[in-house]
Amino acid sequence: MVTRATPAVVIAAPASGSGKTTVTTGLVGALTAAGHTVAPFKVGPDYIDPGYHAVAAGRPGRNLDPNLVGENRIGPLFASGCTGADIAVVEGVMGLFDGRITDDPGTLGVGSAAHVAALIGAPVILVVDAGGHSQSLAALLHGFVSYDPAVRVSGVVLNRVGSDRHELVLRQACDRAGLPVFGVVRRDTALSVPSRHLGLVPAAERSADAVAAVAAITERVRAGLDVDAVVRLARSAAPATAAPWSAADETADYRVDGRPVIAVAQGSAFTFGYAEHPELLAAAGAEVVAFDPLNDRLPAETAGVVIGGGFPEEHAADLAANEGLRRDLTEHVASGRPVHAECAGLLYLTSALDGHPMVDAVDARGAFGPRLTLGYRDAVAVADSVLYRTGERVTGHEFHRSTVEFGEDRAAAWAWRGADGNAVDGVVARGVHASYLHVHPAGAPHAVGRFVKAAREAR
Repeated sequence: MVTRATPAVVIAAPASGSGKTTVTTGLVGALTAAGHTVAPFKVGPDYIDPGYHAVAAGRPGRNLDPNLVGENRIGPLFASGCTGADIAVVEGVMGLFDGRITDDPGTLGVGSAAHVAALIGAPVILVVDAGGHSQSLAALLHGFVSYDPAVRVSGVVLNRVGSDRHELVLRQACDRAGLPVFGVVRRDTALSVPSRHLGLVPAAERSADAVAAVAAITERVRAGLDVDAVVRLARSAAPATAAPWSAADETADYRVDGRPVIAVAQGSAFTFGYAEHPELLAAAGAEVVAFDPLNDRLPAETAGVVIGGGFPEEHAADLAANEGLRRDLTEHVASGRPVHAECAGLLYLTSALDGHPMVDAVDARGAFGPRLTLGYRDAVAVADSVLYRTGERVTGHEFHRSTVEFGEDRAAAWAWRGADGNAVDGVVARGVHASYLHVHPAGAPHAVGRFVKAAREAR
């Protein structure tokens, strides 16, 4: 099956910090205001930027990461995410050609914006932080245009421009590089979005403030961009060749009857997750019910619990104060019913986080620290669990500044070989699988199916 091509454009940059998220969010908002139905995407394992895209688009932001789901799934996931949309906007990651860092020079750029742009056949617009640039910008742009013929760099957005004179010089440089300017955004500190130790503050935590920020960004970007020209460029994307990804097909061998309730943590403390996860849970036969650990009790008849990533260290006192939910979860784990917890979820299941009492479902204590742990991990399961069998392999991603001290008798969930030698992560205990490793569920749909099946059997 070949699907109709959805017009698409990739918003990338020469380097991190150039303003990709601001321009992408503003462009999505401007397109939506103009009557388009926009499918927003983010390259890489980022959970925060898609939240702002979703506010601007009024539909979920999704991720495209060949490292986590495999190159073969990018086209289908992109096609699926474009369902019902008339244009797609894809925000890149870091610099255009920056991907997973490995010891093998032949794998440089895997998972980069350039890699994904080539896979989906979309043209690229570069967002340039113009603050330190003048005439030499032409040479930089020439390098990006000529570096990889498989990547179609088609234009520039000049961001943080200081004056009319500055804009004139930069436009001349773009002309010399043979690239059209799709827009100019002047320097404006009011367009900044609050950040913390892992990046921007998630949109879900800012609620009304996030909506107001997106509206302001949209207005400024819409005034500076030639939105119609961006649409014309997007229509030059290569025809689609992949059938849309199907959650039902991916979980067909595991589908259960009876609609077991899977409670999925959401709210301000647990904002990290992939849009495909609840879709896979539902396709496998579950009734997916959201709950907020800051305020709610466990939903009635819960058969399984999913607690993803986020910022529990920012909400530790409030999480501790919800004693009723902590008791619910302790009883849930004691009964053997399954729990899938990643990163923040792992911290929440420990006995304490920064001195605040947590669920105490696993023998461990968590603490926030100064060191950032970040990177892809090629992991192998080292214990049977409700998700994986011993020896199964996945590629996941770590992203945290906390540490967990486990008890002596724990059974680890994962092992991998890293730059500092061999490492183990997480814990498997009763029906609990908890670890720091974020795994994209579309890259391991069998694990989601097993989890729903385990929940059905436990109920």
